[in-house]
Amino acid sequence: MALDRHQIVTEAVALLDADGLDGVTLRKLAARLGVQQPTLYWHIPSKAALITAIADAILEQQFPEMVPPEPGEPWEAWLLGLAERLRRALLAHPDGARIISTSQTSLRMAAISELAISTLVRCEVPLRQARLIVLTVEHFTVGHVLEEQTGPPAAGSAQDFDLEAFTEAHPTVVAGIAEYFQDGRTADDLFRDCLSVIMRGATAAAGTTH
Repeated sequence: MALDRHQIVTEAVALLDADGLDGVTLRKLAARLGVQQPTLYWHIPSKAALITAIADAILEQQFPEMVPPEPGEPWEAWLLGLAERLRRALLAHPDGARIISTSQTSLRMAAISELAISTLVRCEVPLRQARLIVLTVEHFTVGHVLEEQTGPPAAGSAQDFDLEAFTEAHPTVVAGIAEYFQDGRTADDLFRDCLSVIMRGATAAAGTTH
């Protein structure tokens, strides 16, 4: 069977899942596909193009179609749901947030932005404000996931961490963390609640709700 772009990208996503972004190389990908590395260049001209293709592929899993709000659905609630889907797409793969951050020309990400901005404009949010709101939501989502995917500290640094001294120096920080999670709240709740704070500011800045 002749090698095609879809097969290459599918295998590249599998390589990402196995080895993380740092393990995604054209050499490894060629080996997995059983071809010589120059063969890939017919379909994927560079490492940057490969990362962009992976970004499009992982976003497409959550955004196979660009779906606007239902009639009567407030744009704030719709945009919050879109951000949650974006987070799920990134969390579904190791280094998903790094992939999106590294890829500057993802057509699927551009389509998500186009849908979001145009939706807000149709809801009478001024274009400049709509763009700023969408960028803020997207950047927060990617940054939040980037922190989530960083993982726990290395064993050595964890052993050196003095929790008692940290708590004594930063009692309000520690109390705030303990208070938030004491009622069974999860990382999903934290993301949603933080984003809700952003959305309330966005609503006030837009000066309109629909």
